[in-house]
Amino acid sequence: MNTDYLIKALAADTKQPAMQFASVWAGAVALAIAVAAAVFFATLGLRPDFAAAVQTPRFVFKFVVTLSLAAGAFVPARALSRPDGQWRKALPSLAIAPILLTVAVVIELSILPSGLWTVRMIGKNSLVCLTYIPLIGVGPLAIFLAVLRYEAPIRRTLAGAVCGILAGAIAATLYAAQCTDDSPLFVATWYSIAIAGLAIMGAISANVVVRW
Repeated sequence: MNTDYLIKALAADTKQPAMQFASVWAGAVALAIAVAAAVFFATLGLRPDFAAAVQTPRFVFKFVVTLSLAAGAFVPARALSRPDGQWRKALPSLAIAPILLTVAVVIELSILPSGLWTVRMIGKNSLVCLTYIPLIGVGPLAIFLAVLRYEAPIRRTLAGAVCGILAGAIAATLYAAQCTDDSPLFVATWYSIAIAGLAIMGAISANVVVRW
């Protein structure tokens, strides 16, 4: 066998697991988004004034938060699905969205009269939010748990929880397109509770379904 050919073959073998790992997660995220979108459009759809709403900073900021959370959760979710210690370096990315939201809440509280704080926090769609974010996110969560089962996570509870956050962030991004409550106070309260529910569901489920 030609020496150069052997070296190239060995190099290809070492890259194949990493490429396969990346492909699995890319496919899982794409499928999760498709499933979540199907549920969203089948049950809710875009808010009637969507075209006008996208021109307002508070509406757009909801997507900044949810997409930051999705990106921040994807990194540790993928790292936690492997049996190495790289997830410790990835966890801090989860703090990006909460920091952004905290800053927005502080600004909102400084601008609004205190008498409106509770009104903006409760909003008009709290029960809808608590219902539909988990409903939209449960499919993506099941997909990510299947990936964990395919891989070999050591910290199953933590991996399941982060996958729940990722699923919740995807669901919240879609739900934000229908929600007419654009206040950071509302997002910080009800979106967080709904996503936390999926995180708890993921943590519990991972210990049941993830075995190797």
